[in-house]
Amino acid sequence: MPAVALVVDDSMLIRYTVCRFLEGRGFTVESATNGLEALEVLARVQPDLIVTDMQMPKMGGSELITALKSKPETAQVPIIIVAGRASGFDEKEKRADFAIYKDIDIEGQLEKALKKLCGRGKAAGK
Repeated sequence: MPAVALVVDDSMLIRYTVCRFLEGRGFTVESATNGLEALEVLARVQPDLIVTDMQMPKMGGSELITALKSKPETAQVPIIIVAGRASGFDEKEKRADFAIYKDIDIEGQLEKALKKLCGRGKAAGK
């Protein structure tokens, strides 16, 4: 069964880019535009990886991570945050497993993050 990823970002372009990248690496991908939508998805899906933006309407990444870490079924799921370089979230948010920047080669950074977190980069046969 393929691994499942949840991508949470209010930017359609970023969401599309990350979803296509992960699908190309064998993931089944669910997506949401904010943290509240992500929690609705999590009511029916148990992801193996979560990629989240930090600044979103309704519920941002920090609140989503708090909700994820508070539930036993999602507390151990690896989290990659996607942030703008100037936002400082990559320095402030210590509960995520990896941080990548929106304004630099997202796919290259995702490749590194996947290799580190779950060995699912190109080296894993995909």
